[in-house]
Amino acid sequence: MEESFLAKIIDLLKSGKILVSDGAWGTFLIQRGLAVGECPDEWSISHPDIATEIAASYSAAGADMVQTNSFGANRFKLGHFGLADKVVEINEAAAGASRTALRSATDKFVIASVGPTGKMLIAEDVTECELYEAFTEQVTALERGGADAICIETMTDVGEAVAAIKAARENTSLEIIATFTFDKTLQGTYRTVMGISPERAAAAALDAGADITGTNCGNGMEQAADIVKEMKAAFPKAFLLVHANAGLPVNVEGRDVFPETPDVMASRVHKLLDAGANIVGGCCGATPAHIAAIRAAVDSYIRTR
Repeated sequence: MEESFLAKIIDLLKSGKILVSDGAWGTFLIQRGLAVGECPDEWSISHPDIATEIAASYSAAGADMVQTNSFGANRFKLGHFGLADKVVEINEAAAGASRTALRSATDKFVIASVGPTGKMLIAEDVTECELYEAFTEQVTALERGGADAICIETMTDVGEAVAAIKAARENTSLEIIATFTFDKTLQGTYRTVMGISPERAAAAALDAGADITGTNCGNGMEQAADIVKEMKAAFPKAFLLVHANAGLPVNVEGRDVFPETPDVMASRVHKLLDAGANIVGGCCGATPAHIAAIRAAVDSYIRTR
C-alpha cells in the first residue's frame, strides 16, 4: 500500500502551511442532470466521468484537496434507494473518480466524504455497533478506491461522529478529518441540532482520534470564524478545517439561493484565518470560482504575514 498522503497534510499544517479545500458537489450534479429523488452517490458508478470532472474543476481552481461523491454512501442512506448492496462498489468508484482527477497532481489530496447516516442514537433506531459497522464498510471501501484521508462531515451528534472516527481509525491507515454543523441560537451561541457546542464537538472528535476537526455547512465564512475562535480557544494546538457555505441561504421562488459572490466570500477569508483556521474551503453554493477567489485570498494572507 502506498504511503498515506494525509501524513503529508499533517506535516504541511505543522510547518504552518495554510491549505485550500474544494466546494459544493450537489449543485454540479444537479446541473449535469441529477433528478429530484435520484441517488447522487450512485452517479459515482453510473457517471464516473462527471465525478472526475467535478474534482478536476476544483483542482484547477487551486484547491489542494478535493472530496468524493460519497457523502450519503452508507448502507442506511443507500438503502432508501434500494442500493444497500452497492456500498462497496459506490465508495470505491467515488474515491477512484477523484483519484483519477488528481492523477498528475501528486501534491494534492483526496479527502473522502463521509456524511451522517440519518439514524439517531437518541431515538434508539440504531446502535453504536451498527453505526460502527456501517462506517467501517464505507471507509474501508474509500481507502481501497484511493482516498488519502477520510472527511467525516456535517455531523450533529457526537455519538455518531465518534463511531465514524473510530471506524476509520481502527480499520484504515488513513488519518481523519471530522467536522460538525452548527446553528446560531437566540442567545448568540452556536450549537448543533443535538445541542452540542463547538468546544464539546472538537473535544469529542480529538479524543476519538481525529487528526483535524472543524466545521462545515450551516454557516458562511463570517459565522464560521466565531466557531473556529471557540474551538481554537479550547484547543490551541488543534488543526481546524472550515467548509463554509457561500453565505446564509435566501429563499427565492421556493428554492434556497446562496448569495455570496466569490469576491464577497473571499473578502472574509482573512478573518477566518486570523481566528485560527488551517484549511479553508466551501460547502453549499461554493463553486470553482469561489474556490479560486479563496485561493487568491489565502495566498494574499500568506504574503502579508
